[in-house]
Amino acid sequence: MRLSDFIGETTEYDKKERLEERRPKSWLKSVSSFANGIGGILFFGISDDEVLIGLDDAKGVSEKISEAIKTKMDPAPQVILEIYSEDEKEFIVLRVPSGQETPYYYTGDGNRIAYVRIGNESVPAGAADLKRLVLRGSNTSFDSLSTRYSFDALAFTKLRSVYRMRTGTELMDSDFVSFELVDENNMLTNAGVLLADESPMRHSRLFCTRWCGLDKASGVMEALDDKEYSGSLVSLLQNGMEFVKNNTKKRWKKTGNGRVEMPEYPEQAVHEVIVNALIHRDYMEIGSEVHIDIFDDRMEVYSPGGMFDGSIVQDLDTDKVASKRRNPVIADVFSRMHFMERRGSGFKKIKADYRYAVNYCPDIEPKFQSTPTSFFVTLYNLNYNVPIGKVLIDSENVSVDTDKVLMTSKNLLMETLIDRLEARRSTKENAKKLFACMNFDGVFGRKNIMEITGVSITAAGNLLNFLKKAGVIQAVGGYGKGKYKFIEIKE
Repeated sequence: MRLSDFIGETTEYDKKERLEERRPKSWLKSVSSFANGIGGILFFGISDDEVLIGLDDAKGVSEKISEAIKTKMDPAPQVILEIYSEDEKEFIVLRVPSGQETPYYYTGDGNRIAYVRIGNESVPAGAADLKRLVLRGSNTSFDSLSTRYSFDALAFTKLRSVYRMRTGTELMDSDFVSFELVDENNMLTNAGVLLADESPMRHSRLFCTRWCGLDKASGVMEALDDKEYSGSLVSLLQNGMEFVKNNTKKRWKKTGNGRVEMPEYPEQAVHEVIVNALIHRDYMEIGSEVHIDIFDDRMEVYSPGGMFDGSIVQDLDTDKVASKRRNPVIADVFSRMHFMERRGSGFKKIKADYRYAVNYCPDIEPKFQSTPTSFFVTLYNLNYNVPIGKVLIDSENVSVDTDKVLMTSKNLLMETLIDRLEARRSTKENAKKLFACMNFDGVFGRKNIMEITGVSITAAGNLLNFLKKAGVIQAVGGYGKGKYKFIEIKE
C-alpha cells in the first residue's frame, strides 16, 4: 500500500494512527470539512509521518466509523470505506466526496459545528462560510437572492445603454424579471443591485493603482496614479479597462504590409481577467474589493473569494478547469452582452491571447493563484526588458532589436491574411487564437477549437468551414476524421 497512490486522487487528506472512540470529533471534523468542501480522504492506521502502523481489528473499526458517522453527523454524508492489507497489516481508507446537502454538522458531545478546510486543517465554519454552505445546500446562489430594494427605486441607465449598444436590442422591464434581476414582488435580487447605476452594495468597488517600480514601496513617490470606482458592475468594467489603457503603453513595428502593434498587455486578456474578477468574486466577503495593481513589469488583479468549488487553482491543470460560476445570474447577463462566453474556462483564453502576442515567451505565461478566500492573476508586461531598435512607442522614436521580436514573417503573413478575410471581428479573433496555439504544425479538430476559443460545438464547426473555404487550412490524414492544420504560406 503506497500512500501516494491514494493521495493522487485528492489534495485534501488526513491521517490517523488509530480510531479515537472517546474523541470522535478529532476525526469527524475532517469528515465534515471534506463533505463541506471539495472532498477528501481519511486514512486510519498510518502515522503523521506516513509510517504504516496498521489496525488490530480493521473490520471492527470500520463498523464503528460507519456508526459514528450515522449518529454524530447531520446530515450523514455519503462515504466510501475500504480495508486494505499490506505486509500482514490492515488499513482503512475513508473517502468522503464533496456533499450536496451542505452544511454537514458534527453533532456529538452536545455540539453542532460545521467544519471547513483551511490549508491542511479542519476549522469551525464562520458566519460567512455557513451562509455559503446553506446557499450551496439549497442549490441557490447569492446573486439570485431577493433584497429590500425595489426595482423602481434604482436606475439602470448604464446597463440599458450598454445592452442596446452590444446586442442591438432594448432591455425591457420584462427582461429584468426573466433575467432574474427582479423577483415576482418587484424587488431587486442581489444581481440587480450590483448592476444598478448607483449600486447600494458599497463593498462592490474597484481599486486601481499604477505603482512606481516593481513593488508597492519602490521610492519616494510610490504611486503614479490611483483611482477608486464604485457603481454598476458594467461601469466598473469600463473604468478598469480605461485605467489600464491610460497607464500602459503600446509599441508598434513597421512591416512590409503595414505595422504590428505590440501592447504591454493583450487587451482581450486584460478584459477577460477584469470580467472574471468582477463576475466571479465572492460578494459575501465584506470589506474587500477587486484590486488592479500595475507595476513596471507586471499587472496583478486580486478578487475576493477563491475557486468556487474550493479547489486551489495552482494544483490544477488550467487548460482542463471547467467553468463553474459563483454568480450565475450576473454571468448570464454579461454573456448576453458578449462580455464573456457562456461556456468554457477563461484561463485558456487568457493564455491563448498571450501566446498570440508578439513578444510572448513561456517565461511570461500568465500566472493564476488562489487561496480559500482569494484569487490572484498576474499578467506580465510583454515589452519589459525587451531590447530595442526602431519602433514607435506612443509616437516617439525608440530602438527595438527586431531579432528579439518573436513573431516570424510567416506568422505575420498569416495574421494579415486572416485580417483581410470577409468575416466578423469575433470570427477573425477566434481564428487568430487558434493559429496562435497551433501554428503551422498543430493538428486540430472541432474539440480543439472549442477548448481554445471557448465557443460551442456548432460555432467550432462553422469556424472550420469558414477557414476551409478561405483556403487557410487543409485536411490531414492519420489523426482520425475531421482533422486539419494551417497551410504554411510562402513569404
